[in-house]
Amino acid sequence: MREKENRRPEPQAEADGIIEGRNAVIEALRTETAIDKIYLAKGETDKTLGHIASRAREAGIVVVEADRRKLDNMSRTHAHQGVIALAAVREYVSVQSLLDIAAQKGEPPLIVVCDEISDPHNLGAILRTAECAGANGVIIPKRRSAGLTAIVAKTSAGAVSYMPVARVANISATLKDLKKEGVWVFGTAAEGTTTLYDADLKGPAAIVIGSEGDGMTRLVRENCDFLVSIPMKGRISSLNASAAAAILLYEAVRQRQ
Repeated sequence: MREKENRRPEPQAEADGIIEGRNAVIEALRTETAIDKIYLAKGETDKTLGHIASRAREAGIVVVEADRRKLDNMSRTHAHQGVIALAAVREYVSVQSLLDIAAQKGEPPLIVVCDEISDPHNLGAILRTAECAGANGVIIPKRRSAGLTAIVAKTSAGAVSYMPVARVANISATLKDLKKEGVWVFGTAAEGTTTLYDADLKGPAAIVIGSEGDGMTRLVRENCDFLVSIPMKGRISSLNASAAAAILLYEAVRQRQ
């Protein structure tokens, strides 16, 4: 009885969206399970792992090489065999579908673009606020970003089920495409020359939120039409990424009423 109580149940790993081991990951690929990302042991030359990497890349899944220590820390079963996949809680959509959603509602697009938000709790919180504010969708990059994992879903308090998310290879190129569609791009930056209350968010708008530590990347910053600053009255000079997203989104809500 004691042995049974001490053993970590494998279904818990599945509940957390973690798929471990070569056969389990191969089966997930075969059945076209929605996978957010696959981690492979760095420097491993095993043919089976190479086969998994090839299958994953063909399916458009991000493959990340990680050292054994990282895989060991991620593992719930302690039998990852050099490969761990993170299941996506829902399928990603296209950027065009986000614009189509706005058109179907007869309203100017309101889209949140996350530039390398790596903390899943921040991404989950942004999804939650975006859904509450009536945004048409969220865009994230394929790499250097949290994805639609179980942690993100939990933090979003269910919003992940309703808020469509597009995942793109290049945020800068996506911003250029949005601008061609008539969408104005507003980036959040402490040194922004446009204050929050001077930004015109009534029209088609994409609000760009930079990463937790470094803010927006250089190319993304250069592709913004406006750099928007949030008034800071206290001694701390920056806000959490999800808090910044909430402030801009609800200023857009206020202006659109």
